[in-house]
Formats: sequence, C-alpha cells, structure tokens
Amino acid sequence: MTSQKTAIVTAAGQGMGAAISRELAAAGYNLALLSNSGGAVALAEELGGFGLTGSVTNTDDLQKLVNETMARYGRIDAVVNNTGHPPKGKLLEIPNEDWHKGLDLVLLNVVSMARLVTPIMIAQGGGAIVNISTFAAFEPDAAFPVSSSLRAALAGYTKLYADQYASQGIRMNNVLPGFIDSYPETEAITKRIPAGRFGKVAEIGQTVRFLLSDGAGYITGQNIRVDGGITRSV
Repeated sequence: MTSQKTAIVTAAGQGMGAAISRELAAAGYNLALLSNSGGAVALAEELGGFGLTGSVTNTDDLQKLVNETMARYGRIDAVVNNTGHPPKGKLLEIPNEDWHKGLDLVLLNVVSMARLVTPIMIAQGGGAIVNISTFAAFEPDAAFPVSSSLRAALAGYTKLYADQYASQGIRMNNVLPGFIDSYPETEAITKRIPAGRFGKVAEIGQTVRFLLSDGAGYITGQNIRVDGGITRSV
C-alpha cells in the first residue's frame, strides 16, 4: 500500500471535474478518474494517474473504479462526486423518466459511491468526500428544476452521512457552485451575480482541494457556496 494519498474524481474529463483533478494532482494525490467519454483516460495519462470510461449512474462502473483504485494504490483517501447536468424543462412538462434520470445522476450516484468507499475509509481510519452540487439547492431556480429539487435532497443525505461517520474520521461536504465559466456566459446571467463575473473552474478546484485537506478536518455536513454572491439567503 502506498502512503501517498489517493483521490477518486468522477465526471473528470472536462470542466470542473478536470480542474479539480489538476488541483489534486498538484497537491500530490494519486488519481483515479472516471468520465463517460475518453476525457478522463486522457487526463489521467497527463497527470500520472489512471482513468476509466463509465457512468456514475452505473453501479458496476463505480465498483470497477473502486476495485481498480484499490488494486493500484491500496487506499482511497478522497472522493469527489461530480456529474453532468440533469434534465431540464418546464416543471410540469418534465416526464417521470427524466426525474428518475436526475435521481440516478445527482443523488444515487453519491449513495452508491458512499456504500463502496465507506468500509475502505473506516479500515484506513478516515477519509473525505466532496459532492459537487449547485447554488440552486436552497434557492431553487426555475431553469434547473430537477437539479434544484434533487440536490436539496443531496444536502439532507450529506448531513445524515456526515453525522453517522464523523466519529470514524470520515467527512462529507457539498460544494455549491454558482455560474462557472464551463457554462455558457450571458450578459443577463452576469448581471445577477454580485461579483460581476462567472466563477472559474480553477476556483472550484481550489475549494475542493481545501475541503479534502487536513486543514478542513473540522468541517463536515456543510454546503459551501462558491457562487459570487448570487444566492441571497444568510
């Protein structure tokens, strides 16, 4: 078993997932990356880790990722559950199958991964999990109805998990990005943001890097907004 820390990152082929992977590589982690395109494989080769092609909605793919990570590195210290965007549409026009797709994509992916890595982290004496959520989890946005609804549910799950496993040294937190530069920028959206600009994928990567670090060792069960001030609640 290597003493070097190991991190799993999903949806790592581009955007925020790729930026997070680069930050963790810079912090010295071994990397195990997953994406549904070839992007994670290519990025892992660049960063000295390994990548697989698969989906966070497929439990067999997640199991393969965890198994391969343990076979190569013998440990899993950190997991970043990142995903693509769930279906969108007008609230009452979204078919049930799209709600089910969203459930698989933004909530059950976390549940499935936690089920796989928690026993490993307990045996190691601890670990940290960060889920990439959305600013709209607590201030629902009509443009993202499925995401807003189900990532509010993710917040509930995260708190339950964090409470249960804190005493065993395992932490789980959510990062709630606002509009980030991997999303198409428009003047109308920018005007809504007090910071006056879209966030940068690197800023999300740096936040995740901190939350996985020992410096964040007393932070668990939280929802960290990285949104330029777009949410108004205090």
